[in-house]
Amino acid sequence: MRLSRTVALMAAALLAAAPAFAQDPSPVGLWKNIDDVSGKPKALIRITEENGVLQGKIEKVFRPAGEEQNPLCDKCTDARKGQPVIGMVFMSGLKKDGNEYAGGEILDPDNGKVYRSKLKVADGGKKLEVRGYIGVPLLGRSQTWLRQE
Repeated sequence: MRLSRTVALMAAALLAAAPAFAQDPSPVGLWKNIDDVSGKPKALIRITEENGVLQGKIEKVFRPAGEEQNPLCDKCTDARKGQPVIGMVFMSGLKKDGNEYAGGEILDPDNGKVYRSKLKVADGGKKLEVRGYIGVPLLGRSQTWLRQE
């Protein structure tokens, strides 16, 4: 009788924990992006989801003292031209596709270019692998972002 109660309690605990293990970590939240060239933090980015579609907005930029702390996107060629980088939606249209999010676009405010993008949550939700590319994912750049909350 005692053994069956122990087994029943263990089974209940496993069933209660199963939904947490079954769900993939979400990319929704605040992230610090790390420059793939310098290895230094560039910005804080808030990723949100609406109707299954992700977008990313820049909340803060990390720039040296003496430089403009909220630069304008002077090199942008779309409606974001001349707009402040802080508060800008620079990533959009990403939808879940298997274990990653794809089909979106990402803007590089430094050069004004818009790239196709995809991302994947890694390290149990602590990291985000972000790729911007032209044409095929092989032709692009990757960054690793770190969860901040």
